[in-house]
Amino acid sequence: MAAALLVLYQGFTQDFYQGEIWQLLTNTGAVARVVLLLLLAFSILSWAIILAKMGSFRSARRESVEFLKVFRQSKKLSEIRAFCRSLKSSPLPEVFQSGYREIESQATMTENPGKPRIRSLESVRRALQIGASSELTRLESWLVWLATTAAVTPFIGLFGTVWGIIDAFHGLGVTGTASLHSVAPGIAEALITTAMGLFAAIPAVIAYNIFLQRIKNFGAQMDDFSLEFLNMTERYFVD
Repeated sequence: MAAALLVLYQGFTQDFYQGEIWQLLTNTGAVARVVLLLLLAFSILSWAIILAKMGSFRSARRESVEFLKVFRQSKKLSEIRAFCRSLKSSPLPEVFQSGYREIESQATMTENPGKPRIRSLESVRRALQIGASSELTRLESWLVWLATTAAVTPFIGLFGTVWGIIDAFHGLGVTGTASLHSVAPGIAEALITTAMGLFAAIPAVIAYNIFLQRIKNFGAQMDDFSLEFLNMTERYFVD
């Protein structure tokens, strides 16, 4: 399998470097090359973000399932808090920690030994909301770069194309020829930047929409968990 993939890769690279696309890239002007390098930087960084986010969201989904299982089965908040230390990607442990800290700061002992009570359930609700908001901000980190890549790179590529077409027609004016044969190579070289702009933008916009939907799912999951946490708090800590 590895040998077959290596043969395919070698064949692709050989065809690429000997093909017309490589010839067009090598014949582009200075402005087009700067545009292509800029688009390449956008593409590399966006792909790095995409791969990192894919791994992070996959881990977060797995850890969320594990956390909810422990939360629903455990009888002690201290045990759940200790389990939270092993979870790094899921937003639910931090939401739990926010609620737990608020309960811990409010808890007062009653005449019945071992039965602490809290003064305000609403303050626990606010603490959970703050924790959820903080986790949503963390989950949304770097998404703005994907949105920027999706919105900007087509226009950067279009700028390179317009500049290349201007340069091609300027060359026609200098040489005094106006045939399709003479103008076609310059326009083809100019259109390479538009293609590269779309190549950078399309994966970014697809990934942005997918990740945005996953973040909405995590937000709904945190809302549901907050309600479940409040039910538990009211059951054990409110008279």
